[in-house]
Amino acid sequence: MSAQGARPSVRLFAPQDLGLLEAPDREQWQRPDQIMDALGVAEGSVVAELGAAGGWFSLRLARRVGPNGLVYAEDIQPPMLEAISRRMKNENLANVKTVLGTVTDPRLPPGLDAALISDAYHEMDDPADPTLIVTLLKNVARSLKPQGRLGIVDWTPGGGGPGPAAEHRVDPDAAIRAARAAGLELISREDIPPFVRLLVFGRANARSQ
Repeated sequence: MSAQGARPSVRLFAPQDLGLLEAPDREQWQRPDQIMDALGVAEGSVVAELGAAGGWFSLRLARRVGPNGLVYAEDIQPPMLEAISRRMKNENLANVKTVLGTVTDPRLPPGLDAALISDAYHEMDDPADPTLIVTLLKNVARSLKPQGRLGIVDWTPGGGGPGPAAEHRVDPDAAIRAARAAGLELISREDIPPFVRLLVFGRANARSQ
């Protein structure tokens, strides 16, 4: 495993298992349009997806922002970025840039209208070192425009359905505390039944800018 991928306490999603993320019913239970609406993603937006894996959601972001917008698809595993590049080439989309991040720094540029962590927060939050996720979120906050939004979509507590085992699912209140420590404040919280929920954050100092 590369230095970017070193997370001793968290099992990263394996690139060879990307097919599991392409279930035909994912569109129904993930509700990407609802999530993008909540983040204000529109034609011409500049957005990023962290932990983009095979690019399922990045593809939908790219279609939403259109040719005048831009999507940064970030992951810490190079095989994921290679899969994303192939996917966008096959879809004839030129508005997606892949970014190789690290555990604590997604290496995103400033000026983002929105950032999204979809179904991957539980991999980024290492219980053995809670400072990692706070540092990561601080770097995300720095890349957001003053009124930019961060969306964290993750699995509802408990088992059942797709997603990780119950013991690997993240308490939403813990995610809110980590975001607060990173200078982000909760704007909205909504369930997307039956499997996931959405937390939307903004920069805590945005009102004074």
